[in-house]
Parts: sequence; C-alpha cells; structure tokens
Amino acid sequence: MLILAIDTALDACAAAVLDTSAGGVIAQESQAMKRGHAEALMPLIARVMKVSGVAFTALDRIAATTGPGSFTGLRVGLSAARGIALAAGKPVVGVTTLTAFAAPIVSANSEHPVISAVDARHDHVYFQVLGGDGRSLINAKVAPIAEALDAARLGAPYLVGNAAKILADRWPADAAPPFKTDQQAAPDIAWVAWLGAAVDPESSPARPYYLRAPDAKPPKDPLSGASQPPAAS
Repeated sequence: MLILAIDTALDACAAAVLDTSAGGVIAQESQAMKRGHAEALMPLIARVMKVSGVAFTALDRIAATTGPGSFTGLRVGLSAARGIALAAGKPVVGVTTLTAFAAPIVSANSEHPVISAVDARHDHVYFQVLGGDGRSLINAKVAPIAEALDAARLGAPYLVGNAAKILADRWPADAAPPFKTDQQAAPDIAWVAWLGAAVDPESSPARPYYLRAPDAKPPKDPLSGASQPPAAS
C-alpha cells in the first residue's frame, strides 16, 4: 500500500509517504510550529509527494490525525486529507494522536503500561493507558491531571506525548516512578502512516476526535458537526 499521512493536530506540520511493500517511509517532512499550519501544509505535502515520486492517483489511502489536539490545526489537516482523497478518488482514514504517540512503544512489546497524554490546558490532560501488549487499560478521556495520576496504581509506566513531562513532574511520591518519560511535541509522522495503513476505514473515519467540546464554536461545518469515532485502542 502507498499511504500519504498528514499531521497538523499539535505543534508540528508533517506529511509522509509510506510504501508498505518497501517496508518503510519513502519521503517525509516535519516542521515544528504552533501556528501557521494552513499556510505551510499544502506546500509541504507537495514537496513530500515530489520527493516520493508517487502521484496522488497512485496512492491507496490518505491518513490524517484526528485529535485530541488544536481545534484549528485539526481542521487544517483533515480538510486537506479529505480534499486530496476526493480529488484522487481514494479513501481517507483517521488516526488519533494518543494512539500515534503510543504505537512505537507498544510495537516494541514494552513490559510497562503506556500512558499517552496530550495537554488539554486548565490543569487537564487528554490521556489513554495501554498495556504493553496494546490492550486498553483506561480508554481515552479528558480529565484533571490528578485523575490521570491515579494510573500510577497500574505500575511504573512509559509516559509519552506532549504532556508526558507534566505528568512526570507531578507523579505521586509514594508510587513507582515512571519507567521512562518521552516528551514529544507531536507524534512521529511515520507511525501515523503505519497506523493509517493498518486501520479499518469503516471504524476509523477522518473526523475530529473531540473528547470535549472546543472552546470556541464556529458556524455549522461538516467537520465540526461530525460524530466521534470510537475510543482509540
């Protein structure tokens, strides 16, 4: 399969082309940024596609991160993915940021639980807890940081995501310390691509994954009005 992966959910603008038959990503680019995704994304995608040597019509699937993340950033990436998919006549799928953060750790068969966490601000985080074998221990949710820290009862975890350090800094003193803290501004675009190749299009729609309502509500829009996909796993 040839997959174009797109991520604008957090503090990066990234795209990659994965060739599963070749066993890896054949072109990718990621730029760190907090704002400006709308202006940067399409030129970045054009560069990645040119380097890959793959035509849009040759792609098998387009994948995009669905959140949790920046409301504006999510709309940019999902709109681009859906537009490209429509023009090329290809399916488009969604991958949650929490799953993308956790995927490389789970794939390495970690013996420790994995807490994937994204900063939700206002002393809250979006988080999900997976066992080292990938099974869900705590489904994705938004909660106060204190509630996320209750996961310490599951054992010394691998903390990953842009809120990994937030959790590590407030980890309970009477609990086993985190096995490792991997603070990342955004998920690895290569793993977004691999997950995009693996998911079922029927159960992984390219719709914003809102664990809570956005702070600001724009006029009615096909993206913002879409229903949530199932919890990440």
